[in-house]
Amino acid sequence: MQRQVEVIGAAWGLGGAEPGCAQAPEVLAPLLAARMQERGIPVLQGPVLHPLANERRKQFAVSKLCASLGTAVADSLRLGRLPCILGGDHSCAGGTWSGVARTVRGELGLLWIDAHMDSHTPRTSHTGRLHGMPLAWLLGEDDDPLYGLASGVLDPGNVCLVGVRSFETEEADRLERLGVRVFMMEEVHRRGLRTVLDEALAIAASGTACYGISIDLDAVAPEEAPGVGTPVAGGIPAAELVDAMRSMGRAPELAAVELVEYCPPLDAQGRSARIAIDLLEAVLCGSAPRP
Repeated sequence: MQRQVEVIGAAWGLGGAEPGCAQAPEVLAPLLAARMQERGIPVLQGPVLHPLANERRKQFAVSKLCASLGTAVADSLRLGRLPCILGGDHSCAGGTWSGVARTVRGELGLLWIDAHMDSHTPRTSHTGRLHGMPLAWLLGEDDDPLYGLASGVLDPGNVCLVGVRSFETEEADRLERLGVRVFMMEEVHRRGLRTVLDEALAIAASGTACYGISIDLDAVAPEEAPGVGTPVAGGIPAAELVDAMRSMGRAPELAAVELVEYCPPLDAQGRSARIAIDLLEAVLCGSAPRP
C-alpha cells in the first residue's frame, strides 16, 4: 500500500545566509501538491512551522523550531505516513532527522546531497551560521549545545555525502576522523552520478532499519538552479540528479525526505522551484508510470 505523503514546512531562514529561504514552503507546498495529484499520490498538508515575528535570538529560535519539527516528523511516521520536509535553511535537519531517529527501531541511514559538508560546530564555524552545523550535531559533535536536543542520532558509518565542493578544513578533518564517506564533486564527475549514488545508498541502507534523503538544492549546478541561499559553481546537472533520484524513489525503506535552501526571492523565473519539485516527485513517486 502506498504511504500517504505528509508535507511539513520548516519555514525559517534564521540559520542561513538568505532569510528569504523562509518563504520556500509557502511556494513549494502547493506546487508539490499539484504534481502529486497528477501522479495519483495521496498528499496531506501537515504543519508549517514559523519563528516568532521579529525573532532575533537565532540559536534559541532554531532550537525551539527543531524540537517542534522533530515532534511533527515523529508523529507523521507513527501514523504510517511518509514525511516530506520543505525547508527553509538546512538547520532544520536537526529537527527532521532527530524526529525520524526517535521512531526507528534500529539504525538510521542518511544520504546527504549537498554542495557543502554542513559539519561545523559553534567553535569551528567561520561564519556562525547554523545551517553549516546540523550534520556535525546529528553525528554527536556537539562542542557547544546547539539545538537543546539529544545529539548524536546517527552512526557515522551509515551516513554519506554526495556532491560536496565547498568546505573548510575543520569540517573535512571531522568527517574523516568519524569515518563518514564523502563523495566529492570531482569523484562524481569521474565515476558518474548514478554509480556514486548507488554506492552511497548501499552504505546508508546496509545494516540500517531505514534511511532518509536530505537534498540541499545548492547541490544542483547554479546556472540551472540559481535560487538558493549559497550557490557554488560546478554542481550536479539537474536532469541527471532527477533521473538518479527516480531510480531510488518509492522504496519502502525510505523514512523521510527533506529539501532545503530554496530561496524564492532569488528565483524570479521559477526555474529553481521547478527543479525542486522535479526532485521531490522523483523521490516520492519513483519510476512509476503516470496514471
